Amino acid sequence: MHNKIYKSRILITGGAGFIGSFVVEELLLSNPEKVIIIDNLLRGSFDNMKAFIHNPVVEFIEGDVRDVVLLEKCISEVDFVFHMAALRINACAANPQEGFEVMLNATFHLAELCMKHKVKKVIYSSSASIYGLAQHFPTPETENPYDNQTFYGGAKLWGEQLFRNFKFMYGLDYVALRYFNVYGPRMDTDGKYTEVMIRWLDCIREEKAPLIYGDGSTTMDFVYVRDVAKANVAALWSDVTDEAINVGNCVETSLKQLLEILLKVNNSTLIPEFREDNTVNPVSRRLADISKAKKILGFCPTVNLEKGLYELSDWYFKKKKVKG
Repeated sequence: MHNKIYKSRILITGGAGFIGSFVVEELLLSNPEKVIIIDNLLRGSFDNMKAFIHNPVVEFIEGDVRDVVLLEKCISEVDFVFHMAALRINACAANPQEGFEVMLNATFHLAELCMKHKVKKVIYSSSASIYGLAQHFPTPETENPYDNQTFYGGAKLWGEQLFRNFKFMYGLDYVALRYFNVYGPRMDTDGKYTEVMIRWLDCIREEKAPLIYGDGSTTMDFVYVRDVAKANVAALWSDVTDEAINVGNCVETSLKQLLEILLKVNNSTLIPEFREDNTVNPVSRRLADISKAKKILGFCPTVNLEKGLYELSDWYFKKKKVKG
């Protein structure tokens, strides 16, 4: 297969972030001419980029995707775009106006500029959030999105429809990847919206009982971040266009099971405390059907949850040791 990445120029919005930084590392293996990163460092960090920040192929620009002048300057110089910059789901709920500006308005400008400057292909980071509580498990891409109740999920679906329209109207090639529950090193460890895994690792470090809100039966489909990065690069490599594709692990894990595995890999004997669930979570179950990704991208996850949680824990404790 022709190496599309070799000697090409690529823009990654949000490339200093959790998933984006791994996509940069994966791209560099195929010898691009240039990788340009736009990131405002709200969620991304220099620490995430330390493996490649001094690579002469990489150009990092501290900037915001809402800066249309900056966006056009970068897009006019590249062959391919990965659009990964986004707010977290809770941040969109807390500030819908900012959610609109980042998730919808900036995405529109990006698509318009990609069309204007004849970008060859866009890889768009979408989300399983578009499904809400699905009706079928495992959930295929043909599942309807009508049960989504979140601003974030609605914005991601709108982005998919925008790129589909630009493909139909202007021939702009794209692939939308619907991530399920991505985890691994470089996850957010501080701040208001930290993941439950990080909160539990905090408890293990402090030898405090980890908390489970509800009965722990809520399930997720956890997919390791390096596998997600490989799916992104596979989407660029392939000739596939005008498709939305699930990226998950095709394994359903409850919160209770997740904590058991996390305690096991850290040799912890802590006993969880169950608390009354004080949040309204309309999505109690997630499980991806990834047969489409296997068929058209050749994607197959390689890291199981136990190995992934071991690597997450190793990274977390090293990070805390350096800080402490």
